[in-house]
Amino acid sequence: MGTPSLSPWAVLVLTPVLLGLWAPCVVSRQPNFIVILADDVGWGDLGANWAETKETPHLDQLAAEGTRFVDFHSAASTCSPSRASLLTGRLGLRNGVTHNFAITSLGGLPLNETTLAEVLRGAGYSTGAIGKWHLGHHGRHHPSSRGFDFYFGIPYSHDMGCTDTPGYNLPPCPPCPRHGPAARVVGKDCYTEVALPLFENVTIVQQPVELGSLARRYAEEAARFIQRASDSGRPFFLYLALAHMHVPLTPPLPPAPGRGVYGASLSEMDVLVGRIRELADSLGKGSTLLWFTGDNGPWAQKCELAGRLGPFVGAWQRQRGGSSAKQTTWEGGHRVPALVYWPGRVPAGRTSHALLSVLDIFPTLVALAGAALPPSRRFDGLDVSPVLFGWSDVGHKVLLHPNSGAAGKVGAIEALRLAQYKAFYTTGRGAMACDGSTGPAERHQPPLVFNLARDIQEQEPLDVASQEYQAVLPAISSAYAQALQDIAADNVSVADYSQDPAAIPCCNLQHVGCRCRGAHGARRDPHVEKGTPRLCL
Repeated sequence: MGTPSLSPWAVLVLTPVLLGLWAPCVVSRQPNFIVILADDVGWGDLGANWAETKETPHLDQLAAEGTRFVDFHSAASTCSPSRASLLTGRLGLRNGVTHNFAITSLGGLPLNETTLAEVLRGAGYSTGAIGKWHLGHHGRHHPSSRGFDFYFGIPYSHDMGCTDTPGYNLPPCPPCPRHGPAARVVGKDCYTEVALPLFENVTIVQQPVELGSLARRYAEEAARFIQRASDSGRPFFLYLALAHMHVPLTPPLPPAPGRGVYGASLSEMDVLVGRIRELADSLGKGSTLLWFTGDNGPWAQKCELAGRLGPFVGAWQRQRGGSSAKQTTWEGGHRVPALVYWPGRVPAGRTSHALLSVLDIFPTLVALAGAALPPSRRFDGLDVSPVLFGWSDVGHKVLLHPNSGAAGKVGAIEALRLAQYKAFYTTGRGAMACDGSTGPAERHQPPLVFNLARDIQEQEPLDVASQEYQAVLPAISSAYAQALQDIAADNVSVADYSQDPAAIPCCNLQHVGCRCRGAHGARRDPHVEKGTPRLCL
């Protein structure tokens, strides 16, 4: 296994004519890449997808001037595994990241996994990451050691630490303590003892973070990074992992009537994306590919602070209790909005129904940059350049959906998509609905099978005795067995999920909550390992 290969079920079909078109269309100049990843955004959170949504005029304009992908999926339905798959082109069972990392995590994305940033930097790109990382922050797992020339952001979710002006949450969380030890908040998902850090490269520049100014600061840092790269004459890759829409930040203005807190935060995200698009266009239209998508579906247990599923409600599960969104393998958990904007290259005003995934970003950008895939491993993503360019509308033949915190083993393949059919081997338990229910854990053998072409709400599985079920089951069973065999034969990695309080980012050990006294924090060495003061020098 000395050369990279695509998994045998990841198939992109091209006719000889299209292959002839593709071969000479080598991009003469390496394009710039901007990948914007929203957090916990719903498929229905874009007005271009869902008419009830009115807060996204900039994203809707991107859709009108680019291509909208309506059957696009995250590689997992929770934070760390989805992000690891984006940056490696590999599912969690291959890259080792099967569930989320903690603020005390010693490990992260395994060091033997090659990131997209590392490949592109080797191809001459200036690489920058802004925003949420959540792939390990201790030692060599920090983004500055994973191929990024520049990093500015929060190393995990923005609710994984206290702030002086807490954002919205359900239930609400208290501000950071200032004088005495923090009171533990029983029964709430609140981090009360350590302030949320903001990094610039390996320096904590603010702790706790001021959430109200975060969107503005991300836009400013993106502009600076793009300007520096432009001045250097090098192409750039900017990975912008937004804090929106996980739980709403503190909006700069009160929510407008009728929109609510979530709508105001969605509008703020939309304005930020519009600003990034302006930056891309300022370099000359056609020089920069912008790809917008999400890491997974909405966080249903946050109720009115969660996003919109659109039609993907997972009705079968909801009838039994529990969520059908984030952490689940129902469509609402992993079908995410996706837009690609590249004037003169990607057709404007087009809607694609190709079955695509966040996994495809890695091999596609590597190909467009004229680089090579890392050797000695297999990839679940495809180079979908022909689909982006409008030459084809065929993507994956089979797409695998791992368990991301619901019933079953984390990372295990619990659902599978084959053409219009969706098969479930495990459902229920773990993902909480707004009403607090999780639903019973159920194993399905033979699997539940839905025909999404006529049942997009996943309401009524096929009757196992029906002719349709019996006709499709052999293909589903074969694809499932082949997928597991392929993963077992691959060069797989194992992530270190061990924890130690010494791994918590802290710019001032002597101050309550690790609060920085100065404006610039304390510089630390990214290669400092366990046994040194908590990432502080």
